[in-house]
Amino acid sequence: MQPDPTDPYAMSFSVDSEDGEQSHTFDRDLSWLEFNRRVLAQSLDQSTPLLDRVNFLSIFSSNLDEFFMKRVGLLRQRMASTEAHPDAAQRAVELLPRIRELVTEMESLQATTWEDDLRPALAEAGIAVLDYNTLASNDRKWLDEWYQSNVFPILTPLAVDPGHRFPFISNLSENIGVIVGREGQDESLFARIKIPNTLPRFVPLEDDGLESRFVPLDEIIRNNLDDLFPGMEIRDVMLFRVTRSAVVNMDDEDADDLLELVESQLRMRRFASAVRVETPLNPSAAILQFIVDELRLNDADIYPRGGPLEYESLFSMVDLPRPSLKTPSWTGVTPPALVGDSVDLFARIREQDILLHHPYESFTESVERFIEEAARDPDVLAIKQTLYRTSRDSPFVKSLVRAAERGKQVACLVELRARFDEDKNVRFARQLEKAGVHVAYGVVGLKTHCKCSLVVRREQIDGRDALRCYAHLGTGNYHPRTAQLYTDVGLLTADPEITADVVQLFNVLTGRANPTDYKRLVVAPHQMRPIFLDMIAAERDLARQGKPGRIIAKMNALEDRQITEALYEASNAGVQIDLIVRGFCCLRPGVPGISENIRVRSIIGRFLEHSRLFYFGCGASDPLDGWFGFSSADWMYRNLSARVEAMCPVDARDARERLWDLLTIMLSDCARAWELGSDGRYVPCTPPPGAAEDSVEVLGTFRTMMREATRRADESAQSLG
Repeated sequence: MQPDPTDPYAMSFSVDSEDGEQSHTFDRDLSWLEFNRRVLAQSLDQSTPLLDRVNFLSIFSSNLDEFFMKRVGLLRQRMASTEAHPDAAQRAVELLPRIRELVTEMESLQATTWEDDLRPALAEAGIAVLDYNTLASNDRKWLDEWYQSNVFPILTPLAVDPGHRFPFISNLSENIGVIVGREGQDESLFARIKIPNTLPRFVPLEDDGLESRFVPLDEIIRNNLDDLFPGMEIRDVMLFRVTRSAVVNMDDEDADDLLELVESQLRMRRFASAVRVETPLNPSAAILQFIVDELRLNDADIYPRGGPLEYESLFSMVDLPRPSLKTPSWTGVTPPALVGDSVDLFARIREQDILLHHPYESFTESVERFIEEAARDPDVLAIKQTLYRTSRDSPFVKSLVRAAERGKQVACLVELRARFDEDKNVRFARQLEKAGVHVAYGVVGLKTHCKCSLVVRREQIDGRDALRCYAHLGTGNYHPRTAQLYTDVGLLTADPEITADVVQLFNVLTGRANPTDYKRLVVAPHQMRPIFLDMIAAERDLARQGKPGRIIAKMNALEDRQITEALYEASNAGVQIDLIVRGFCCLRPGVPGISENIRVRSIIGRFLEHSRLFYFGCGASDPLDGWFGFSSADWMYRNLSARVEAMCPVDARDARERLWDLLTIMLSDCARAWELGSDGRYVPCTPPPGAAEDSVEVLGTFRTMMREATRRADESAQSLG
């Protein structure tokens, strides 16, 4: 039976061995591609608003770019390590063709979706993406004049001949390759034109008040090439795009200055080897061969595809003011405990731990406010914070600078090695240092991935001046923009044991303290893996004694082999295990005698599911009496062994109830959830027959959580009168 080309799962991956024996785990890279297939599937979903579908089409391409830079770059590097690591090299040799097969198949589906579905639907809705050659003469005249004023002066054609070397092609740049010659002469010369990244890739035509009409910038340039090569004959033209590896090996163990090391890595990455060249369908053989030879690529690195060469440019259309074509915007509600113009934030935190759930609850009115008020409060003596990723105009950086200028003790751990944010973090580090903030760059040999803040405040305690600590711990970055797009949880607390652990953690991060036992926090790389293994084993032992064993874990990715084997043992003992894994999952569920009690689901939809939540039943009859916690870490080797991560327990009954409700909602979601089978195929979950329109099964996680957040906000407003 031939696979259905319209089925996004028609070519589901397999990791069975050559002799037909089924492996107990899935390959990480192939599983990641299957995650991106689920992203692509959102753009096929007719029930999703049109511009949201375009958005998912762009996200799919953005994800692939990162995959090639990071994972394919790493595999290419492993291929070259035959002598030092022959097994890894052989695995890379076997894996790369399978990656190419999956990517080619999915990109074909992407192009079909754009050309045959989304582009016509956009035109019908008054958003037309037009070909230059189909324009009326007055439109072409207007575009040509616009080109002369706004584009032509920027372009720099670079010829390749004995006097001109082949130009450097920057990562993810879109280029036009041209072969030119003099009329009547056989000699042909190659030239390259880089399409400026400072201009919109889709140029809006002069507004006629009726519709939004766009023309691809590359087509405008291609139809005006005579101006760039006067007196020359243009013989061939081809658009192309190059992807370079982001893998640069520089050991920080022996680094004298981590800041200088990261700056060196950034310079090296710019000139890293190419791993992919993308072209339109039916590319010019002569131009393509020239590019491939110069970049030292081979045929397997060429990816011809239909549609725009840079789908990410479609993001600009998603921002058009067409609310009827998008999911209604959502503004997070103020957490009920913090509602009120004159509310004392620190007093509220002293009264109770405050569980936060973003973006359903406002990041601005909670986490940003926590640091901002601490910077302004004269009784706050010290602020400490980790920054892994943040926005360019970060309110946290501004607050830390203001706090330092006001004489407070301010320390910030800036993780310079956050992939693709290194340059921005270097700038933040220098800005903070200039303001007098004590800046640390992380622990040598480890990335600092935990998300935590500490505020030390002078207060009256038992009738005398004393210091009280407040902390925020979370699963997401201190990044205002992504906090509106990613679902994350966090906790504002003044619990003395937790805050004492946070104090100790910062001493490890900024000083030379050796890791010690923490009372409440679970910290990687020294504690987290053993404690997770112990908790899984405890559920296994309960099941062996005939008691109920229960594990629910939500994360972005699952790859760690020790955790996987422990889960298999627990499953065999009868523990019921539910895993909510948004991205890749190397664990194979549902295999008799191995993992038949494990269910894996992935939820893809409006927000990026980013929180990591963990529940262990502990044999309790009431689920709220089990163990609840959240973490910055996924169940991946790198998180548990090569990063500083923190997991925080949740003790307050009302907070546990909220987390239990969230996990229950996600396990009931039949609107945006996919279930992983033992064959590696993800199947969309569908509501049971007769499900009510307002049920969790039909509404799904996102709409249900919005409804719950609104309900809680309304109840809080009513209680205030």
